[in-house]
Formats: sequence, C-alpha cells, structure tokens
Amino acid sequence: MPLIDMPLDQLKTYPGISPRPDDFDAYWEKALQEMRDTDPALELVPSKFQVPFAECFDLYFTGVHGARIHAKYVRPRHVQEPHPAVIQFHGYSGHSGDWTDKLGLAALGFSVISMDARGQGGKSEDTGGVKGNTLNGHIIRGLDSEDPQHLLFRHIFLDTAQLAGIVMGLPEVDETRVAATGWSQGGALTIACAALEPRIWKAAPVYPFLSDYRRVWEMDLAKDAYDELRTYFRLFDPQHEREESMFHKLGYIDIQNLANRIRAEVLMGIGLMDTICPPSTQMAAYNKIVSTKRLEVFPDFGHEGLPGLHDKIVGFLLAE
Repeated sequence: MPLIDMPLDQLKTYPGISPRPDDFDAYWEKALQEMRDTDPALELVPSKFQVPFAECFDLYFTGVHGARIHAKYVRPRHVQEPHPAVIQFHGYSGHSGDWTDKLGLAALGFSVISMDARGQGGKSEDTGGVKGNTLNGHIIRGLDSEDPQHLLFRHIFLDTAQLAGIVMGLPEVDETRVAATGWSQGGALTIACAALEPRIWKAAPVYPFLSDYRRVWEMDLAKDAYDELRTYFRLFDPQHEREESMFHKLGYIDIQNLANRIRAEVLMGIGLMDTICPPSTQMAAYNKIVSTKRLEVFPDFGHEGLPGLHDKIVGFLLAE
C-alpha cells in the first residue's frame, strides 16, 4: 500500500509533537467561565422552508465577545417525548448547508442543529463586527497578540460548547443523548465540542483538522487548508525567530490537547492517503481519547468522500 505518512501500526501509537502549554487547562477553564457568563439571548425564527414531518428554524445566540452565531435547527413534528439531537459542524470556509441535508436524521427522530462558524461561509458574525466571510487566516488570527485569549479558534471552539449546552436545554431534546459530528474542520469542532462540553453523548469526527500543527509543518504540508502557517512565517516572521513561541501559542487551539477531556463514545473516520490533514495529525488526537472509541480506516482514500461512512455514522447514532 502506498504511504504518505507513517504505517498504520505506528499511527496507532503516535503521540503528536506539537507543544501543550503548561497552563492549558487553566486557559480553557477561564474561557469556559467567560462562555457561561455570556447571555446567549436565544432566538428561534421559523424558516420559510418547511416540510410536513419536521419544523425548520433559524437559531441565533450570542457567543463570547458579543458575536451573534447562527445555526439551522430542524426538529421532528408531533414528537411528544424528549428525543436525541445531533449537532453538525461544517468544513473550513463552509456553512451549515441546505435544509434538506438534515431531513434524513429528522425523519429518524433526531433534532438536527448545524452551526455556521463565525466569519466563514454562513450567517454567523465575526467579532470584527461584520457578517459573513472573513475567512483568510482563521488559524493565525490573534497569534501576534500577547494574550492567547484573542485566538479566533478559541472563540469558535467555545461557540460549539455553548451551542451544545443550549441544545441540551431545549425542552424537546433529551439532554443525555446529544451527539456531535462533522468532517475536516467539522471533525475538529466535533472534538472541541465533546471536550469542552463533557455531557456530549456520542461524537463522530471524520479526518479532523486543527491538530498537531508542528507535524504539519515538518511534513511540508503547510498548504491548502494549512497554508496560513506558511503565510504567517513569510509575512510576519521570515527568519523564524518566533517559531517556538508561535507553535506554543497554537497549542491552545490544538485539538489533540483537548482530546483527553472527551467523555463521549467516539467513532472516527480516517483516510490514510490524506495530504490535507495528514493521518498522523489526526491520530495524535485520536490516541489521546480515553473514552470508548472506534476507528474506521480507509487505506486508499484521502480528504474526500469515504464510501459507506455516512451510513456507519447513522448506525452509530441509532445504536443504544
């Protein structure tokens, strides 16, 4: 089998090489307290798009730093008892998708919530005060601030946890059966959500992004989704004088450093030919998960559709 990374047996024990700041846990506890102190000002607005068996809403809440965050919310009609819910997270630069993307799960009895990451392709607000696409440079946004609390992905990670708490508080939702799933950036946000909201029931991340940044750099794969790492050096540190401090600060928003907080049952999908999010970076996060977990491996596939995996994820969500 061709290799672009380590053999699978090495991947299964790879620990990651990017740093974990000494005050990592304190950093996130402080961040979570800021989130808890934020009034979400929840708003549900009925959508013009409706179907006979489900109700569709635009859901809005206020996240940290005052950003108004949007999600699409689809819930089954005429279901009397509290039921399970699935929170979906999209890929880098994307958005919450079409309403019809959520109807299959709604037909199976799940409420479905799909969040727009702030400043990307949907309706969520960036803290710069504009709505919509401020995408370029999200990984490195705030990196030159002395205070790592200004890292943009800190805020996005907190949005995922805040949304999970909101969903758990909805009267129609069974708070003990709220799951999260997503691919690429969505996989990273799934891991962040399950780590920062330990009540998440099940998590299904697929080839997660935002993990083990130094490994990406050393593999010379700081391109495509990780191109801004190279951009940062070229524009702001051309002789790499601050390389160590840069990777240290990125450690606060490295999902491998959050993974051991997960208590949910996990199913993760990975393609061994992935040159966008290298398999070793993904496994650095997976190997740190201490809860019940299962890995679905696709040896000949990269950062693309993985045949049958959507079906496996639905089966995972339906299993008691």
